Amino acid sequence: MSAVPRPDSPTRGSSAPSLLPRVLVVDDHADIRDPLAAYLERHGLEVTTAATAAQMRHLLQHSAFDLIVLDIMLPDEDGLSLCRHVTEALDTPIIFLTAMATSADRVRGLESGADDYVVKPFDPPELVARIRGVLRRNARGRSVAPRAAASRFMFDGWVLDITRRQLHNSEGRDVPLSETEHQLLAALVQHPQTVLSRERLLDLTQRDADLGVFDRSVDTQVSRLRRKLEVDPRRPGMIKTAWGNGYLFTPTVHPLIS
Repeated sequence: MSAVPRPDSPTRGSSAPSLLPRVLVVDDHADIRDPLAAYLERHGLEVTTAATAAQMRHLLQHSAFDLIVLDIMLPDEDGLSLCRHVTEALDTPIIFLTAMATSADRVRGLESGADDYVVKPFDPPELVARIRGVLRRNARGRSVAPRAAASRFMFDGWVLDITRRQLHNSEGRDVPLSETEHQLLAALVQHPQTVLSRERLLDLTQRDADLGVFDRSVDTQVSRLRRKLEVDPRRPGMIKTAWGNGYLFTPTVHPLIS
């Protein structure tokens, strides 16, 4: 990695940290991993780091990411096999970071499912540009293939199975939901980072008029759901109130492949 330059006027924007694109940087060399993480954060990305394949797998079991920057040569597992695992199990784009620069290496990396390939030493601004390009392409792909096609979703370590009507926390424990709470959470999970009015939530949840999913107060149902999801329901970070407009589900949501 070449020297990491400081931006002239670093800004994080006005968005809450939970709304920033979440990037997982996996590299066993701290002298590359840590400066890179700091550089990406200064350029408006929320970064988590891992030094081994085992750490990466653990993080993926408990959190969802928008993109992974992955070193191919890790001490405990080949990055190519990690990439195949992510491609098969999750919907997370990967950019390989590696010292292997032959065309055959690039082909192997891309054939394993990677979205891009960056060779060390690299230029940090170029890597940021590549990350943003992959995120844009992935966002366009999601708009073509709607989330409603999936039935299991991960967000902040939680997993919601819409078909089985089950919610599991980061420890894998089942958290019971009422029919009302389940339909509300399903609506929020399938429309993340989008302000949904109370009227829109009613439309999304009352698919069967005989269910009587909501009484007059959407706010009451949101309050009950917050008590099950939020660390501090009085200061919610997951289901935020958009005053005068409705509610915003802030986590990054990833559909899971069964």
